[in-house]
Amino acid sequence: MKWIIEFMDDTVRAEMDALPVDMRARFLRVADLIAAHGLERVREPYVKHIDGPVWEIRMKGQSGIARALYVTATGRRVVVVRVFTKKRRGRLRAERSRSP
Repeated sequence: MKWIIEFMDDTVRAEMDALPVDMRARFLRVADLIAAHGLERVREPYVKHIDGPVWEIRMKGQSGIARALYVTATGRRVVVVRVFTKKRRGRLRAERSRSP
């Protein structure tokens, strides 16, 4: 069974759609890696454990750096709960506190 990547709600989808094209392309590349090889085989620099059940998909491009925070759910699902651009080093800590 393949892994499925989905967004928690329309707000998270809108956050993804607001990213520059190169960042969205990078997200799709990582999502394809997860679907093709399995989440358990995809490691840094593509994904990184943050805290507890929260992980991040790491995106870097000409437009800067972005992150998509996700959790796993039953049925081999990756649920993206927050997407943001990283503007400074401490931003991740603040965004992590905002995610459910």
